[in-house]
Amino acid sequence: MSAHVEVVSTDLRRVKVKVTPGTYLVDVLGEACRKLNLQSDKYELKHKQKLVDLTGPYRTSGLSPGAKLELIQKSKSASVLSIALDVNGKRYTKKLPSDMSLWKVMRQFESAESGLNITGRGVPVGTNSGQLYHEAPTINIMGREYSALEDLNKTLSQCGINSGSIVLRATFKLSERTLFDALQEIGRYLSDVEPEQPKAEDKTEPTAAPVVEQPKAETPVEELSKPEVPAPVPAAPTEPTAGGEPMDVDGPSTSATVAAPTDHLQPTNVFTAPSSSTPAAARTREDDSVYEPTIAHAQLRQQQLLQRSQNRRLKSDAELAADAAEEAARLAKITRVEIKVRFPDQTSAVWTVTPEETGAFLYEAVRGVMAHPDQPFRLILPGPKTVVHEDGKTLIAGYRLKGREMLHLLWEDGVPAAARGAPFLKGSVASKAREVVVPKIPQVGKEEEVVAGPSTAGRVEKRGGGGSSMDSDTVKKKLSKFLGLKKK
Repeated sequence: MSAHVEVVSTDLRRVKVKVTPGTYLVDVLGEACRKLNLQSDKYELKHKQKLVDLTGPYRTSGLSPGAKLELIQKSKSASVLSIALDVNGKRYTKKLPSDMSLWKVMRQFESAESGLNITGRGVPVGTNSGQLYHEAPTINIMGREYSALEDLNKTLSQCGINSGSIVLRATFKLSERTLFDALQEIGRYLSDVEPEQPKAEDKTEPTAAPVVEQPKAETPVEELSKPEVPAPVPAAPTEPTAGGEPMDVDGPSTSATVAAPTDHLQPTNVFTAPSSSTPAAARTREDDSVYEPTIAHAQLRQQQLLQRSQNRRLKSDAELAADAAEEAARLAKITRVEIKVRFPDQTSAVWTVTPEETGAFLYEAVRGVMAHPDQPFRLILPGPKTVVHEDGKTLIAGYRLKGREMLHLLWEDGVPAAARGAPFLKGSVASKAREVVVPKIPQVGKEEEVVAGPSTAGRVEKRGGGGSSMDSDTVKKKLSKFLGLKKK
């Protein structure tokens, strides 16, 4: 049994599209756009002010024969979808843009999940044959299968997925082509379809960084006999960290106890543990008047809430790629980073690393100052607790380290209690450790000026002594009225 639906375009042109119970609505959209000479990937269908789900067939859509569908334009920016990929009964989830092709979706899941192989599966055929044949992936969306390369190159939006969440089921069919021939054909097809894009397979292949030997500078014979006199280096100012220990402000500092190391693995500074168990920040006392809000603070908060309530569109793929390129360029300009590693007994050491240094270098440097270098440990970054692994991943570009960073050393579970309770640093390094000097921050007086923002530009509220634009009672009344507080 066949029927038809009527599609009305934005310029009020009408076309009829024949449908059967098994006709998918994404095909209805494609047929209507073909008759109207429009691009189907830029339009959606709406019925009675509701968007039509294009992924399902006509029999499950709830549309009656002869239903009138409106053809509306889609948003130019890609929407973010929640994609669940079901592979042999195991489900993986990821948020992806709607303009990503099915092939790239599979590649995204492969790169995110270790050991997951969807696009390059091969199985031996025959008992004594060593030849692998390709298992071609097939994506099932609401009962419809996409297996050909042309179909897998369709975007999620072209498959009718424009919003919400969807489950993609991946199955595999044994083809008559060998794995090598199939991958070659896939690579040629992708290079023809997207010549400006590098192949997906090329992204996963590690490339060895070339080693460039630096030419040695020739030193005159008369200069070799001259003794080297080190130039005096002024003491660098320090700023306290959250734990009360300062980090260097103008590069690695030198002192009478710690000289510049000749070995790159040696730390530039070693610090003893704090003498007090209470952090320095907790011992600082501030006047209560510092925390009293003013009208300017309330107006600034109101502006921030107003800005957050405004709708903002998601960045496009081109904008995200530009941001990633800009971030990579910023990281490439960094010539050195100071990394301070805090040990379990609250001692710490500082190393200066270059863009070529990796996680393996940092682990080797830490073992060089340990009293028990045979005990396992791991280094983590604060915040999301990213683990710095002992591998070839660079510290600056790989972990996005900038300026001065703090890492924490944690023992692994198998470390005995004797090693945990013993001093972390070996004797030769601990003898060079110096005490952390926390600079004294001058207290802010009561005559403090607070400028709110653009709407209150030029307006200054003073707290404390005379000359105030309004007394404290007036400020409290206005602030309570703004915040909606009532007197009890």
